[in-house]
Formats: sequence, C-alpha cells, structure tokens
Amino acid sequence: MQLPQPAAEALAHSERVRQHIVREIESAGGWIDFARYMELAMYAPGLGYYSAGADKFGAGGDFVTAPEISPLFGRSLARPVAEVLRAMGGDILEVGAGSGKLALQLLSELRKAEALPDHYYILELSADLRQRQQALLRERVPGLCERVQWLDVLPQSFSGVVLGNEVLDAMPVHLVHWQRGGMRERGVVIRDRVLAWEDRAIVNEALQQVAARHAPEDDYLSEISLAAPAFIRSVGGMLRKGRAIFIDYGFLREEFYHPQRNRGTLMCHYRHYAHDNPFHLPGLQDITAHVDFSAIGDTARESGLEVVRYSTQARFLIDCGITDLLAETDPQHAAAYLPLANQVQRLTSPAEMGELFKVIVLEK
Repeated sequence: MQLPQPAAEALAHSERVRQHIVREIESAGGWIDFARYMELAMYAPGLGYYSAGADKFGAGGDFVTAPEISPLFGRSLARPVAEVLRAMGGDILEVGAGSGKLALQLLSELRKAEALPDHYYILELSADLRQRQQALLRERVPGLCERVQWLDVLPQSFSGVVLGNEVLDAMPVHLVHWQRGGMRERGVVIRDRVLAWEDRAIVNEALQQVAARHAPEDDYLSEISLAAPAFIRSVGGMLRKGRAIFIDYGFLREEFYHPQRNRGTLMCHYRHYAHDNPFHLPGLQDITAHVDFSAIGDTARESGLEVVRYSTQARFLIDCGITDLLAETDPQHAAAYLPLANQVQRLTSPAEMGELFKVIVLEK
C-alpha cells in the first residue's frame, strides 16, 4: 500500500523515535517483546504517538472516533450516565479523553438534564492531548470548566461512572506464536539496521500462563493483552459504587481466536489508511489490537465487578435513545437532518461501527 508521505519535520521526529527504540533494544540485549515496542512507539515521553503534538483525531488526523463522528454519540451516552448519577451519586471519570469532544458532549447534555456531577475527572497521560482538551472545553463550555480536573493516575477510591471510549485497544499487547512444537513470543530486533521480527521462548510467566489456556491451530499468531486486564483490576479496586462503561472494537474469546483469524488483529492507522506494519513511521501512526472481551469480563468478575451488559454499539446506542435524539430534528429540513442521519448510520450500521464495536458495562 502506498501511504502518504510525511513532511520532513514529521519524518525527522519518527527517526528520533526509531533511534530511541533501537537504543532500548540494544540495552536489552538485542530483543524486546512487542508490548514494550508498542509502549515506546505510543507513549515514550515527548516522542511517542500519544505524547507528541501531531493531530490524531478527526479529518486532519489518522482516525475518527465516535465523538468526532457525531454529537449524538455523547448525547446518547449521557442518558445511562445520568441514571447512574441519580441512583448512586458520585462523579464521572473519563479515561483517555482523546480530543475532548466526548467530555464536551456529556457535560453539555448533562447540564440540560440537570444531572451534572460535582466533578468530571479526566485521566490523560498525554500532555499534548490534555492541552487540547482544556482549550476545547474553555472555548465551548467555559461555565463548566471548574468541574473538570485532570489526573495523572487513577484515584485510590471513586464512586460514580468510569468511561473509556477506544481506550483498551490502545494498551500494549504481547504477540504469541503458537506452533506445533509449542508457544513462542514474537518480539522486535534490529536486523540489517532495520526493525524486524524474531520469535523467542516465552519468559514472562504471566504471559505463559494466559497463552497456555488457548490451543489455536498450528502456526497461529495473535495478541494477548496483560495491560488491559491489569487496568480492569485497578478499576475494580478503585470503584466503591457505580458503573464502568467501556466501548471498543473486539470480540468474545471464541471469535477472537477464530481459526480464520490466524494472523491476529494488530492494526495501524496513518492518515486514515489502515495497514499491518507497526514498524512504519514509529511515533507517527496509531497501533491498536482488538479487545478480548472475555478476558475483560473474567478479570472484572475476579475484581469484584459485575458484568451487567455486553452488547454491540448499535444495540447500546439505540437503547440509549439515539434514534429519539435524531427524531428531534425535522426530516423536512434536509440540510440539518441528513448529516445527522448519516452520522447515526455510521455509528450503528453493521457495515460501519455498529457490530464491530462492543460495549461492556461493569457495576459495583
């Protein structure tokens, strides 16, 4: 695939990221697991994809998330959020707020519903994204900014609603290669002065235990996330009363490890092109993997959380009243109605985001 050529400044930044990764590989003895590579490429301070200053979301970025597609996404999500806040009290904690548009949509809609929490916390590791979120909220809802606080780590104790839209898919994953002779972990080396793949014996005991639970076909490559379940355990330990809602693309275990998915789900996004080469322009492209929602659900239950819902995004948004919100606009006013109808189509159609994206709701 012919991908867009970055500007010279961006290309120079990517080379700095690559050199940073090369030094890490050399200091580690010549090999690092892919989870470490992904962590460096995505989150290395001042260098990684989410740490540097390039646009990531929307038409000028690399991909579009649901809040960028339509304001009706956040308005729909506000309904179950308001129900929890009224029934259980507490605040809102959004993890990885992206462009800030979901926070904007939720705060605006909750104000209309007279269901605003005292605090809207945002856990954001990227200083660049934090600044963009602050600027957006100051511009669009200046009267609500005093309720918003940014966090560097999860609080020790929290009650209310925890939200994460396309957060779990961005957490680093390990690559495991199942073969007839056993399991090996796929990692990254430097070969002929370029980044390359190399399989080695699994030395991470936690990874070995999880990989041993699966018995896919011979020559099967897939991802195992240790980071996402660890995060869910942290949420379970933190949440005193309330619900956690996570929206992401992924499958239950049987479909995640389907025989036809024998090369895994790893995907990269650069300027709205999707491809499978994570070594292309490190630091300039998003790297993701689909979520194993069975692993998320199992970990949640082990952590004292109840799984109260698992559904497609389409079913969830319809149950949240997205079609009712669309109906508030007169279809006779085509200029206003048709764009919203197209947005709802993208969010709910099986051919778009409706079936691939899932929603898991956890409660304590």
